[in-house]
Amino acid sequence: MLYNYEFIETKPKLNKKKVFFVVLLVLVIIALAIYSAMQLAKQQHEKQLAIQQAKQLEEARLEEQRKQEAERAREQQKREEQLAKNTNPFTEEQMQAVENIYQAQEKKRVFLTFDDGPTQAVTPYILDLLKKEEIKATFFVLGNRAKANPELIRREFEEGHYIANHGYTHKYSQIYQNNQTVIDEYNYTEQCIQEALGNPDYHSKVFRFPGGSQGGYYNAIKKEAKQYLRQNGIVSLDWNCLSKDAEGAKTKEELLQNVINTMGQKQSVVILMHDAADKILTYETLPDVIQYLRNNDYEFKTLYDIL
Repeated sequence: MLYNYEFIETKPKLNKKKVFFVVLLVLVIIALAIYSAMQLAKQQHEKQLAIQQAKQLEEARLEEQRKQEAERAREQQKREEQLAKNTNPFTEEQMQAVENIYQAQEKKRVFLTFDDGPTQAVTPYILDLLKKEEIKATFFVLGNRAKANPELIRREFEEGHYIANHGYTHKYSQIYQNNQTVIDEYNYTEQCIQEALGNPDYHSKVFRFPGGSQGGYYNAIKKEAKQYLRQNGIVSLDWNCLSKDAEGAKTKEELLQNVINTMGQKQSVVILMHDAADKILTYETLPDVIQYLRNNDYEFKTLYDIL
């Protein structure tokens, strides 16, 4: 007996869950690969950026270092030029430049001068302000205070200010006994300045008589001493404007108004102020004085500028 067999082709049943998980796994692997590639690219970019920033910072540091070195070189050159002016004797032309300091100029100019220092209570604050404002001044120092505060004398010189001579004691009865006592006070103060600077070749060559070079009970002695100093290459310098900080002014407004009143319309102004220990008001008023002078187109000068 013959049997007929019908072959039926069967297909395996598709496991959808399994396929889904396989596809999901593949997608996860692809996503992870893409994420890893992105992270790697990001890290490479950040690394390159960090290298670039480090390079820029190093270049900026080197540039700043070069600027600082150049500035130090300029300051050193200035100090050497200043020292040359304080080492070599004054020429007749230089002495006349100081003596004629009040004469009108094409451009208005002002010389800030401070007497009776240096002192720890006031001088450092004035120096800080002048440095901030990029202004040079002239300090007429007392020998006894130069001796007590040598570091301030050094700072004044190193920051480009002119250190001049105001005698040793500031006691009229002592300094003005006779012509020789004036000379002695000048010489002793020069010695104190030299010792403070550690330089025996420094000579201020500019003297401010305590109380001014003219008038008063000791006028005859002053006149004689002034002539003697001049014959030895030392010039005296007074002022033509003052804040009256040593004459009883008690407020910033008073001090500033005194400067304005005594300055008037002068083209070349030498302002008398003080940096003695009790003159903190002078420091407090100084920003207003500086602003007023700038508003009125005055250029700040020091004695180095005219020598």
